Amino acid sequence: MYNIKQILVIGLVLFFVSCIENSTIKKTSRVAELPFYKEATFMPHWLDANSEEADIIHRIPKFNLVNQLGEEVTEETFKDKIYIADFFFTTCPGICPKMTANMKVLQEAFLEDNDVLLLSHSVTPETDSIPILKRYAENKGVIDSKWHLVTGDRKQIYDLGRQAYFAEEDLGVYKTEDDFLHTENFVLIDNNRHIRGIYNGLNKMSVQQLIADVKTLQLED
Repeated sequence: MYNIKQILVIGLVLFFVSCIENSTIKKTSRVAELPFYKEATFMPHWLDANSEEADIIHRIPKFNLVNQLGEEVTEETFKDKIYIADFFFTTCPGICPKMTANMKVLQEAFLEDNDVLLLSHSVTPETDSIPILKRYAENKGVIDSKWHLVTGDRKQIYDLGRQAYFAEEDLGVYKTEDDFLHTENFVLIDNNRHIRGIYNGLNKMSVQQLIADVKTLQLED
């Protein structure tokens, strides 16, 4: 027969074991604070970041481009990194200068954080050569180790913009690769190449929300 003290001890042990198990379950099944996106409607999918479903959801595919230093830039450049992507061209007189200024805000916000990078794709790669990108980078205060301005094969860049990043807002409008790609959106990519947010690159409040979401994403692991 158990005495009262033994019963109390057993009860406490069972209570603490139950708490630990519940804590473990909550930790392993915690829904991520930022959604995942897998298609152009940007319908949010709230998943456990460590689940099989999150592991197989849409990812940015492999790519091979070149930056303002003439260096090869691929998906491996961003391995285990969070990054923000956009699309621009150096001779753009309209929205691009404002977008570049706001990308610079992001550069400053994460200047000391080696786990956050920026990636700007030229949508006129036939004219935005490496020397032109280099000159543009110097004029805009781009830090080469933090922010890649890339050029390369036009079809690859346009496929990335429309089919990988879903960067354009013209939902339901069919476009060929000959149609010009132009978007004001910034796209947030996590360290597993998943899309985790889309933001108006012209809006200062949206850019501040992006900064906050990057910090939230960093707490996910």
